[in-house]
Amino acid sequence: MTIGICKVSLRLPENLSLKGKRQVVKSITTRVKSTFNVSIAEVDDNDLWQLVTLGICCVSNDARHVNQTLSKVVAFISNGRFDMELLDYGIEIMSV
Repeated sequence: MTIGICKVSLRLPENLSLKGKRQVVKSITTRVKSTFNVSIAEVDDNDLWQLVTLGICCVSNDARHVNQTLSKVVAFISNGRFDMELLDYGIEIMSV
């Protein structure tokens, strides 16, 4: 079994409230869940208006498939129309 974990840091430059941040995070997580078979949640920076840290997890029996899926998720978030910019991301793959 192979588990892939991805941490994505985003900045919402034009966001002025936690309500606006929640709307963007909800939009991203809903679209990623419906497009890819992964788990996604906000994992850090909960009280900051303009920063979002998302955790994404994928489980498979093939490490290459996990890496491709998480890379596609990052590209989907980066190229989406979410009014944000991608600051950083990291992918970690573990074999259990």
